[in-house]
Amino acid sequence: MSHPNLKCGFEPSAEYLLDTPLPDLLAALNVKVCSRDGGPRFTGGACVGEDGSVLLVRPVGRPAAEWKMVARSMLGAALRVSMPPLPEPYRLTELPDAS
Repeated sequence: MSHPNLKCGFEPSAEYLLDTPLPDLLAALNVKVCSRDGGPRFTGGACVGEDGSVLLVRPVGRPAAEWKMVARSMLGAALRVSMPPLPEPYRLTELPDAS
């Protein structure tokens, strides 16, 4: 089941998240992306707003292939879609809600 607040209009499958070209995927899910400088171990971030909006943070200067892999995994986590695990040394860390 997808995140209860997300407003993408459908429940995407893991196959959809993995196979759809990333620009098309972000557009279909109404995901916004911003770029930020981060430390050498920061490979991205995701935030789901109270209104169901999704923001992905793309680190500046990281490889495009890494971004595509991590962005898809973060979207899967935000949408609560079971995804294959990331390869080592990558991992997703979910932070508790600040509210």
